[in-house]
Amino acid sequence: MSEHVTTATLKSDLATVMRDAEALMKASADQGGEKMTEARAKIRDSLETARSRLMSAERAALRHGEDAVIATEEYVRRNPWQSVGIAAGVGLVIGVLLARR
Repeated sequence: MSEHVTTATLKSDLATVMRDAEALMKASADQGGEKMTEARAKIRDSLETARSRLMSAERAALRHGEDAVIATEEYVRRNPWQSVGIAAGVGLVIGVLLARR
């Protein structure tokens, strides 16, 4: 799947699922038969699309996380003293911010 998945896309998919679920409830309240079958098929398609996009987003997030870990490890190996200095600076800033509370 080459489609770029965003939060907006996922929200849109979930909204579609909700609309389809409402359509199913309305169709089942009025009558069964053909309308019910159409509504169920629409919901099934919407759920499959949302599930597929969620799985794609999860894979992309894992891939990006792994890339970030690898890049960080390489940077620390190439620049150990800079890494120690950066870590100390970040720790100092966090300590100051926590002490201000």
